[in-house]
Amino acid sequence: MEELKLILPSAKYREQIEKYKQDMLDAGSSMDGCGTLRNSDFDTWLKECNDWRKDKNLPSGFVPATQYICVRKNDNKLVGMIQIRHELTEFLLNHGGHIGDSIAVGERNKGYGKKMLALGLEKCKKLGIEKVLITCKDTNIASRKCILANGGKYEDTRANGDINLERYWIDTKS
Repeated sequence: MEELKLILPSAKYREQIEKYKQDMLDAGSSMDGCGTLRNSDFDTWLKECNDWRKDKNLPSGFVPATQYICVRKNDNKLVGMIQIRHELTEFLLNHGGHIGDSIAVGERNKGYGKKMLALGLEKCKKLGIEKVLITCKDTNIASRKCILANGGKYEDTRANGDINLERYWIDTKS
């Protein structure tokens, strides 16, 4: 398995992030864990990432969140994105969870999701989040496997419109 690292997004990765976005849009992917990237230009998105991590300029109903990009260490290639929400609102408690993530279209089915989530859980622990809520669509077998492989304990499934979201808790204290 290739080694991965989570880093804060920066202008150094602009080209890779813009390609990630376009590939995800072309594939019709939901872009979980990408913040507002789907509907923002790079500079706006990067500013929001930096502000939101510091609890600045949050839109109403949003919580502080740290955006990471996941890169492969040997070639510095972007393979995924993960966003860690520092706390839960009512909506996040029922539907979104502490973590959102996605894997680059061309990098799926290589085991990166499992490792990226493990790295994200380490970041949660450093933030003092002892019980991490992660959700996934009931049809997303790959996400479910990543969550379970990282110690996820199923709680229930809740409807969010016409989507059913499975909710899992992971204890970072152990």
